[in-house]
Amino acid sequence: MTTFPAPVAGLAWRPIALGDVAVWHRLVRAIEDADEPSERHTPEDLAEELTGGSWKDPARDSILGLDGDGVARAFGHVEVNPGDVRTVRAFCWGGVDPQWRGRGIGAELLAWQERLARTKIAAAGREAPGRVLVHTDDDATATMRLLDRAGFTPLRVFLELTRPLEGDLPPVEVPAGLRLVPFDPSLSERLRVAHNEAFAHHWGSEPRSQENWERHSVGGRFFRPGWSFVVLDGEEVAAYSLTSAYTQDWEPQGYSAGWTDLLGVRPAWRRRGLASALLAATMQALRADGIERADLGVDMENESRAVDLYTSLGYSETRRGLAYGKDVPGAAG
Repeated sequence: MTTFPAPVAGLAWRPIALGDVAVWHRLVRAIEDADEPSERHTPEDLAEELTGGSWKDPARDSILGLDGDGVARAFGHVEVNPGDVRTVRAFCWGGVDPQWRGRGIGAELLAWQERLARTKIAAAGREAPGRVLVHTDDDATATMRLLDRAGFTPLRVFLELTRPLEGDLPPVEVPAGLRLVPFDPSLSERLRVAHNEAFAHHWGSEPRSQENWERHSVGGRFFRPGWSFVVLDGEEVAAYSLTSAYTQDWEPQGYSAGWTDLLGVRPAWRRRGLASALLAATMQALRADGIERADLGVDMENESRAVDLYTSLGYSETRRGLAYGKDVPGAAG
């Protein structure tokens, strides 16, 4: 059962129900208009936060703060994805109406999220440490101060990169003996297994369960098979790129773009130019569909020097985000 935050600023707290999506979206839209994040949310996105997986339980994992007139002024959400084995991660997302900030609501909301995150991590029953995570833009100074005061630490910097598609594009060059093919649903499970191997040693990465993969990667509403490619060695997946169209972001960012969600090369096929070939194929597919830019995100400290690869292909930085975290005991702790 959800334990609500302490009473603050006269807000009444309750879990978010599916019938609250329109009310919740008005609040999220007001927060996004004020903060101008790179990611914008549709009502369908919010509904999926509540129902998009067997592990979802909005009555336990979400909360909405209503003022005396029943207007939503704050929200919080905590999610632990299935499949985490190395570190059980609790992702915290929330916000406060810009007109209601500075009243202590954010601090109470964060404290509630951390309590719930610790409970969910312990309940996961895994012999692994836990980590509570909050992602924020690097210019969100008030949020960063709040996280600092609550004992969270900045763990990682993530870059968002863009590549205009006018002019010359890099060639698609695949080594002899390998084939670059468009995504096909018949490849989905092999891709999931390949992804889990390719990202096994990346910071913050955990294996994707089949349900999570089918719902939120190759089965997501924004996924575009025609912009996604696979390199095959015989019938084995050697490398892959999966790209989506987050159309709700295009107007605020000022251009249309394909966002490459996942780009991976399995260890046995690295240093053969496969990532470059996949991104080049993606750029060509995007331009053929009239899209203006190719976008992606990258961990600034990526050990494979991915930033160098992307800049060599014409990508440049547009903004930065931060991952704040707090390590907590897992089920074994």
